[in-house]
Order: sequence, then C-alpha cells, then structure tokens
Amino acid sequence: QVQLVESGGGLVQAGGSLRLSCAASGSIFSINGMGWYRQAPGKQRELVASIVSVVSGGSTKYADSVKGRFTISGDNAKNTVYLQMNSLKPEDAAVYYCYIAIPTMSDDTVIYWGQGTQVTVSS
Repeated sequence: QVQLVESGGGLVQAGGSLRLSCAASGSIFSINGMGWYRQAPGKQRELVASIVSVVSGGSTKYADSVKGRFTISGDNAKNTVYLQMNSLKPEDAAVYYCYIAIPTMSDDTVIYWGQGTQVTVSS
C-alpha cells in the first residue's frame, strides 16, 4: 500500500506564494510520475502540473492557466513532489490533490491520491 501526505496549503493574499509538498511512502519500487490536480467548488478536478520520473526524462506539464507561475519539482530519493506557486490569483483557490503513478508487474499503472490540501487566495 502507498500513502501520500500533503502539506503547505493555507491562506495567502493575491500575488503571494505558497509551496505544496507531497511525500509518498509505502511499497514504492518505481514511479512513473507524480503531480497535482485541483478542484474548486462547483468545478471539475483539473490537472495543474505533472512530472514524469527522471528515468523517463523528468519532463513536466502544466495547465495553461498556471504556466509561468507554478513550478513542479521532485525529489526521487524522498519520493516527494513539490509545487511552488507564485503570483497566486483568487481563481487558483481550490483543494489541491497530489497523486503518484506506480507501475505494476503486469505493466499497468496504479494511481494513488493524497487527502487534499486547501489553498485560499484572498483578493
């Protein structure tokens, strides 16, 4: 089993910054990728940023709405992914969920989710 623990959410003024962390633990022998989704009230969950494993190139992907403001990074040794969020806007307010994608012996991928962390941005 795999567990993810998120931290770093909170209340910030528009234009401010927050750094989210997500640490994975448990039976992790390989990682395909990690990332962050967010869900605001009344909206669908959307991908914010993702990073594939260093073995697979370590490439990153961002939602258009956060490009240039958010940066995702990972620490393979700690099985941890970070999301640095700068120039925050009220529309960034949401519950942020991290995930980890782990390969299985049968070449499938299993996704595990964190519990979510609230980000509130005041205008």
